[in-house]
Amino acid sequence: MKQGSRFRSILKWINHYFVFFLLVAFVITCCTMLFVTILSYSLDITLSRANISAAAKITFWNVALLSLIFTMIDGMRRKRTVERPVKHITDAAEKLIQGDFSVRVQPQSKWGTDETFNRVIDCFNQIAEELGSVETLRTDFIANVSHEMKTPLAVIQNYGTLLQTPGLSEEKRLEYAKGVTEGARRMADMMTNMLKLNRLEHQQIYPEVTEFDLGEQICDCLLQYENVWEQADIDLETHIAEGVKVRADAELLSHVWSNLFSNAFKFTPSGGKVTVTLTEAPHHAIVQVADTGCGMTPEVGAHIFEKFYQGDPSRSVQGNGLGLALVKRVVDILQGEIAVESAAGKGSTFTVKIRRV
Repeated sequence: MKQGSRFRSILKWINHYFVFFLLVAFVITCCTMLFVTILSYSLDITLSRANISAAAKITFWNVALLSLIFTMIDGMRRKRTVERPVKHITDAAEKLIQGDFSVRVQPQSKWGTDETFNRVIDCFNQIAEELGSVETLRTDFIANVSHEMKTPLAVIQNYGTLLQTPGLSEEKRLEYAKGVTEGARRMADMMTNMLKLNRLEHQQIYPEVTEFDLGEQICDCLLQYENVWEQADIDLETHIAEGVKVRADAELLSHVWSNLFSNAFKFTPSGGKVTVTLTEAPHHAIVQVADTGCGMTPEVGAHIFEKFYQGDPSRSVQGNGLGLALVKRVVDILQGEIAVESAAGKGSTFTVKIRRV
């Protein structure tokens, strides 16, 4: 392998030498003939065959020497300006192929180097960075899914084992069966949200835009949680403007309200308050969902729309960190806006803006 590479390098060097030889020979021959012709006419000198033969030999060796010098200079130039940066890029590319996404190529010096290589290096570094980010996301995704599945699986396993206890009372049997059902429900919800989020992120779900009354949709979604707020003794306050029409995908938008309402009731303690407001702006319908729950710190709020992110580990049993990521993706697809204002211990307010008719 090395001998073949060395042989190709020698052939390349010989090829470069002959290129320079022919070029120098042509230039010197033309210049010499022009010079000698003008000189002989001007001074009326007659050149003999011996004089021409001697001059030709000297010129030939002069051409050979100059060609050798030019070849060496060009070889050093190519090694510095072409071969070295190409080797750095190919070495980094081989590491990238092997899975080392941390590899980066240092930009070449602007002196004596083609600036085109630096543009190639910038593109290569960006590709490596993006591949590294994708690999990190993939690894984190697998780790998060595995972690999230452990809890409901452990619950199902534990309650399933308890159900096999001899002489179990009817009350305990129902309690343990309910635990198994709840664990299975959590897994089913997580898988459903993962599939929805995956389809949304890969744009396999395309909005079916229709015109509908947003206030009616919000009220319908709220009624689905009537038992939740009544059993938790949560005060629900609504301020729904009438006749607010929007053009959007009603089914997708219902996921937004369902997740926001679910979170508001979930994190609001007994005796707390949830407020839902719908108002009109010149070009948008503005929906606010406010609660008096645990709230969150600015650090948590900065990551709240990321997949599997759960700011309060003590409450992680209540969710899987996919709901708000799903909400954010739906709002983005519908070309809307979503923001959150929150303070630890004081509750949170989510604001969604949807283009209105």
